[in-house]
Amino acid sequence: MRLFISVRLATNASVIILTLLVIFHLLILCRVISFGIVWGGKLKTVSEMVVFETVSIVVTLLMLATVCMAGGYLKTKFNPAIIKGILWAMSGLFLLNTMGNFLSMNRYEQVIFAPLTLLLSIFCIRLAYVAKK
Repeated sequence: MRLFISVRLATNASVIILTLLVIFHLLILCRVISFGIVWGGKLKTVSEMVVFETVSIVVTLLMLATVCMAGGYLKTKFNPAIIKGILWAMSGLFLLNTMGNFLSMNRYEQVIFAPLTLLLSIFCIRLAYVAKK
C-alpha cells in the first residue's frame, strides 16, 4: 500500500494544528474566546474552565513535543518505541475526539474541530507507521 501523506507533511501540519490549538486554549483561558464553545458546552463556571483549559494546554504541549520528536525536530534520548506507542495512542484519542465533536450539539465542534481532529488522527497514524521501534 502506498502512503500519500509524507512524514514531513504529517509532522509540519500536526505542529501547526497543535500550536494553533494551544493558542486557542490560551485565548479561552484569558477569556478572549467564550468557553461555551468547547467541551460540548458543558462547562458552567470559570473555575471549571480554568481546570479543563489548563489540562488541555498541558496535554496539547506534550502531544506537540511528541510530534516534534517523531519528526526529528526535537532531539531526545526517549526510547523510540515509547514515541511510537504514544503516537498510536494519540491517533486513537484524536479519532475518539472526532466522533465526540461530530456528535456535539455545538456547531463549532462539528464543523471546525471534528475535521481538525480527524486530520490529526491521520497524521499521527502516519507518523506512528514510520516511527522506529
